[in-house]
This record gives sequence, structure tokens and C-alpha cells, in this order.
Amino acid sequence: MKYSLRSSFARQTLILFFLVLLLTLLGRAVTLTGAAAYCQGWPVCMPTHPVGWLQLVHRLAVVLASIQMAWVMRKAWREQRENTLLLPMTTVLGVLFFGQALIGSLEVTHGLARHLAVLHGLTAVSLWFALLGLTLVAGVQAVDPVSIPVLDARQRLKDFFALSKPLIVALLLVTTYAGLVAGGKQWPSFQLGFWTLLGGALAAGGSSALNQYIDRELDKNMQRTAKRPLASERLTAAEGLAFGLALCLTSYYVLAGFVNLLAALLSLAGIFYYVFFYSVWLKKATVQNIVIGGGAGAIPPMVGWAAATGRLDLAALILFGIVFMWTPPHFWALAIVRQKDYARAGVPMLPVVRGEEETRRQILIYTFALVAVTLLLPLFNLTGTIYLISALLLGLSLLYTAWRVWKVPGNKVAWTMYRWSSMYLAFIFLALMLDAVL
Repeated sequence: MKYSLRSSFARQTLILFFLVLLLTLLGRAVTLTGAAAYCQGWPVCMPTHPVGWLQLVHRLAVVLASIQMAWVMRKAWREQRENTLLLPMTTVLGVLFFGQALIGSLEVTHGLARHLAVLHGLTAVSLWFALLGLTLVAGVQAVDPVSIPVLDARQRLKDFFALSKPLIVALLLVTTYAGLVAGGKQWPSFQLGFWTLLGGALAAGGSSALNQYIDRELDKNMQRTAKRPLASERLTAAEGLAFGLALCLTSYYVLAGFVNLLAALLSLAGIFYYVFFYSVWLKKATVQNIVIGGGAGAIPPMVGWAAATGRLDLAALILFGIVFMWTPPHFWALAIVRQKDYARAGVPMLPVVRGEEETRRQILIYTFALVAVTLLLPLFNLTGTIYLISALLLGLSLLYTAWRVWKVPGNKVAWTMYRWSSMYLAFIFLALMLDAVL
């Protein structure tokens, strides 16, 4: 296939290429001449020396390139929503472009920490590779649509919201915020709490979207997931992939730019763990998928702790262990209820492979282990009386529910275990927060 500019999308992408090239050359000229020192202030500056005009022109070029970038992204989401290469590439390019602009603004207003300077350089290289790739692919693949369908904006918003699995995100944010409070031994500032939770929400939502993109065909075979936006084809695969990649990339820029490097790296590790290690490989490969894959969901409290302290301590590792041990009994209870779904989809969940009786026994064993891990915090004198009493009472309640799952057949008690275990996790992390501040 030959490169062509017959499509308007390819032409607009080529214009963007030259605008970013101009922007890069002007930025280099500003660096070489030291023009930034003669045109200070943000976002508008007034030159105090002729060379300062280079800085002002550079900022105007940023505005022009930003407008063109936004326009190309708009065209991609309107005209290329079926293209699983062009739409994700354009979206990733947009995140890289505006992420670079964010770092540039932080450099002007606050100066750059070393890790942000490195990120600035890596983003510049990635941006150019992405832009060159998009320009070439657009010239080969982009086709002007005969007509652009009128889409229900409200329904699409609902579908993208559902794609992020908001209930799971909410539970993960509880554990993130608890790590933030427990690590700092106080309620965090509004700014730190906001950026940490925003970065965490974007990472969790993006990972969930990518998980649904990977599982879109599998989800069609399960009653519980058949109505998901990608499985039901209300959203295209390209939209799901682009949305997930955008949220995950944005989360890193938010955490690296406004929180700290360790929190950003831990969140990124969680994304890779969940998307590649669990969704791509473990889920369909082994009956231990939930046990090993639980590490992904156990990272958020460590992110909160790192956001508050800039380091990881023993308490943060125990918080990881709590969520890690909580995951198997929680999801195995669901697997009992949805056993036929998992069997039909070919997912080797424990009740499908080893039977319901063994699953019920493992739920009880892991619940004992979970309660034991929660008591490590007071054992090492890392928490006080409020947490100790709460962990004991909540643990006894969860153990009783797990014992009933082991003894009482049927789905009703398993469903109760699934629902109560979610509340248990939220309550025990709430107790951790209250203990830290009171």
C-alpha cells in the first residue's frame, strides 16, 4: 500500500507533524540562546530583550500545535473509531503531547526534579516516534468516511464510565487513601489527596478498560459480562483500547508530576501486573490466576503510603499482604456463583477445575490467613487499639461467613461472602485511617 494524502485525516496529521517540528526547533533555539531568562512569567510573558521574543514565539507555537493536536484527536474519535491502529495511536500521541506540555509548564513554574527531567526527555523521544508513525500510518490507512453516524453522547459517557469498572475503582481508592493517611499519620492536604486519588483512579480505570479490551470475546460467553460496552459492541474495540491507554498514560504523568516518583512507578507496576501478567497470561493459564494476580489489586495502598512518605516501610508491605490475601476468598466466592459462566468461557477458575467443595475449603483457609495478616500490624506495634479491636471484630465476622460457605451448600451464602468481603475490606481500611489520626 502506498502513502497518500487523499484523506483529510492524513492531511491534518501531516500539518501537525510540521507544527511539532517547528515547535521543536523553536524550543531548541530557546535553550541555546537562553531566551527563557528574558521572557519570564506564565502563561504569558513580556520580552525584556530582543532574544526574549524567541520564548514568546515558542509559546505561541505551543498554542497552535495544541489546537491542531486537539483537532486531529477529534477527527480520529469521529472518523476512525473502527480503526484499531489509528485511533489508539492518535490518542497515545495526544497524551504524550499534552504530557510534555504539562512537564514544560512545571519546569517554568517550579523547576524540574531529576525524574521529571528524565521523563521530559523520554516523552520527547516517544512523541516523535509516535508522531512519525501516525503520519505514515494515516497516509496508508486513513479513509474519509462516507458519513459520520450520530451517536448518543449520554449513552457513550455511561459506557466509558462502565468501561472503567467504577465500583472496583472506588474500592481501590479506599485502600489508596488509607495508605495515604496511615503513612502520613494524619489527614493529607487537599492537594496531595486529590492528585494521588486522581492518579490512582486513572490507573485503575485504564487498567480495567484494557482488561475488557483483552477479554471482549471471552466476555460475550458469560452472562455476568455479556452486556459490557465492548462485549456488546456499543463501543468499538479501538475505542476501548484507546481509552484504556489514555487513562493509564495520563495517570503516570499525574502521579509523577504532582505526587512523587515512587508512587508513579508503583502505580505503573500495578498497571503492567494487571494488564499483562494477569489479563493476558494468568487468567486463562492457571487455576492460581486469582491467587497470583491478586498482587495487582494489592498495590494501591502502597501507592498511597509512598505518596505520603516517599518510601515503603514494613507497614506498607503488610497492607499489600492484606489485599493480596483478601483477593482469593473474595473472587472464589463469586466464582462459585458464576461457575457455569467461567466453565463456558474456558477460564480455569478453582471451582471449575477442582470442584466446588475444594473451593469452599480454600475460601476458609485463605480467610484464616487474611485475618492473621491483618493482626500483624498491631503485633509489630504499627497500629493502636482502634485498629486492633476493629480487625478482631471484622475478622471474626468474615471467618463466620467463610465457615458458612464451607458448611452450607448453594449459591446464596457464597454470594453473601462475596458482598460482605467487599465491605470488610473497606471497613478495615477505614479503621486503619481512624486509628492513624485518632
